[in-house]
Amino acid sequence: MKLSTRTRYGVRLMVALAQNYGKGPVFLKDIARGENISEKYLSLIIIPLRAVNLVNSVRGARGGYNLPKEPSQITLKEIVDVLEGDCSLVDCVHNPSSCSRVPICASHDIWEIIGNKISEILSSITLDMLVKMNQEKAGNIMMQDI
Repeated sequence: MKLSTRTRYGVRLMVALAQNYGKGPVFLKDIARGENISEKYLSLIIIPLRAVNLVNSVRGARGGYNLPKEPSQITLKEIVDVLEGDCSLVDCVHNPSSCSRVPICASHDIWEIIGNKISEILSSITLDMLVKMNQEKAGNIMMQDI
């Protein structure tokens, strides 16, 4: 399974919003600059995230984007599902009627097990955890510079 750029950038966008949680809305241009991602591309990524209420938009001079709930309440799976689709590695896992061999195919069972594990891991990781991981990595880099 290979995640798309859209999903990878979407996760970075959501982590940036999580880092600013409770500090007010953030401009998309500021996130784009901080993450070195095209603002135009981020504006396309944020649309489906808003549609499922993973992101709020605030209008006006002090507007921008923020998270509607705490970062600890948003999982990586929620983000990936919106931007990438379900975690099935092959079509027959998500749609068994797409293949007549499903009842007798051992590899189908393996793909299903792997997809379930991926889903389980993504469900166990929250934005809050990613923010803490980013902070630890930033701290490690700063310590190397000393």
